[in-house]
Amino acid sequence: MTMSVHLARLLVLAVIFVNGWTDAPGAIATAVGSGAMSFRKSVWMAAACNFIGAAAACLCFPAVADTIGELVAFSSPRAAVTALNAALLSIVLWAVAAWRFGLPTSESHALLAGLSGGALALGVGAAQPSAGAWLRALSGLALSLPAGMAAGRLFRRLLAGRVRRPAAWQRAGAALTALLHGVQDGQKFMALLLLTGGLGGEQPASRLSLALLTAAVMALGTALGGKPIVEKMGTELANLTPAEGLSADLGAGVVLLVCSALGLPVSTTHAKVSAICGAGRGADRRVMGQMAGAWALTFPVCGGVAFALTRLMMG
Repeated sequence: MTMSVHLARLLVLAVIFVNGWTDAPGAIATAVGSGAMSFRKSVWMAAACNFIGAAAACLCFPAVADTIGELVAFSSPRAAVTALNAALLSIVLWAVAAWRFGLPTSESHALLAGLSGGALALGVGAAQPSAGAWLRALSGLALSLPAGMAAGRLFRRLLAGRVRRPAAWQRAGAALTALLHGVQDGQKFMALLLLTGGLGGEQPASRLSLALLTAAVMALGTALGGKPIVEKMGTELANLTPAEGLSADLGAGVVLLVCSALGLPVSTTHAKVSAICGAGRGADRRVMGQMAGAWALTFPVCGGVAFALTRLMMG
């Protein structure tokens, strides 16, 4: 049991690292794609903003972590750690596979899918989902696409011809998006660290210390760059001027901020991609189809892998 808990903690840290590596690059994709920032400078800015957002999230928006922590109640620590390990491993495998093709994935969707697969493998008696928590989680994820597109289109209209020095403003917009990515996703995965602390039967660490650990690991992953995803979102998905890139950043930022304040876990990837489609012109339908295909496969693949791994671990 002790080894399983330690493995769960390592896997949570691996997921946080992968999130910074494959998900956070979306925050800077528009700034790089529009030419407002160089790739290397934007990466370091995103890493710093992710760290600040994830570290501050436990003080500003703790409700997101509470929602994730309440999703499933397990009948025993052994059942919980088994399902959690299976879910986390499925997230890592899926995110790395998608990164290989430059496709941005939602670790939020993958987390829900992995927990669902693990809980299903355990059976009704061993895992009881919380209807309220799942309603909040699914509401946030369902809103991310339409809300992001509507917000991106709205800001494009509001800012049309009204922004002086749009490149400078877009750098600020990219920083804001990276900050809010840290807030949203930092809270989700900090909740898993809290859960593993409880499973080990140890004195739980403070939220602040876990938030700082989450922030540091996420920033480290972000510093690696995730260049294929930046290129896919920033240059291949749509042609963006700095003003349109700023509109996409602000649109995604509003969605992340509102959902964080309401305690709704939202997909930062979905919010940013849909905001780009709403703010940009001439979105490439082929690239949109590739991303939509990857998103559609997230639930069955991560859920199926987690289901199989849970059954395997339970013997």
